[in-house]
Amino acid sequence: MSKSRNLLLTSLLALAIAAPALAQTKKAGLGREAHPEEVKAWDTDVRPDGLGLPPGKGSVKEGEALFLERCASCHGEFGEAVGRWPVLAGGKGTIKSANPEKTVGSFWPYLSTTFDYIKRAMPYGNARSLSDDEVYAITAFLLSLNDLVKDDFVLSKENFTSVKMPNVGEFYDDDREKVEKHFWKKDPCMTNCKVEAKVTGRARVIDVTPDGGDKGLKVE
Repeated sequence: MSKSRNLLLTSLLALAIAAPALAQTKKAGLGREAHPEEVKAWDTDVRPDGLGLPPGKGSVKEGEALFLERCASCHGEFGEAVGRWPVLAGGKGTIKSANPEKTVGSFWPYLSTTFDYIKRAMPYGNARSLSDDEVYAITAFLLSLNDLVKDDFVLSKENFTSVKMPNVGEFYDDDREKVEKHFWKKDPCMTNCKVEAKVTGRARVIDVTPDGGDKGLKVE
């Protein structure tokens, strides 16, 4: 191979290695940086510690009127749900049962989850149409439906974090890497791995097995 050809190949190789770095440093010249007002319009998430909450307030009484007008058609007048829409109230003491009722009061760990979801996604079909005061009011009414506040309660940015949800202590970080590591195999079977399945329970216990036959078996 000639010297000139070697030199050409070396140059091409050096260019190929340098290209990604050049691409990262050189701007494409498209678009612009978002204005602070634009960032603020989208940066609306609310954390459990209250960070991100907008100014505002709303009472249980105001929330009841709004709920009946904007939410009850799907969730029922008392949060009991209509048809297959989610139940929002009740379910206390059912989480560890065979048929848990996961509602705002029985399951959700943080009030910020309720506020954030209502603000972003509700009412169904008309999301982001509620004002901040209306979101506070509806959230307050949901607390009342779950017997977590009194009927004269007014929820605001200032007292938001004082509301503690009943199920907050039952959530924990994913710890499978510690507690299940002894089940992991160094050399897992990748071919012809036949494991005998054993029935350990039936879905009809939680009333989800279709009529007829033994469908919905739980196996391991």
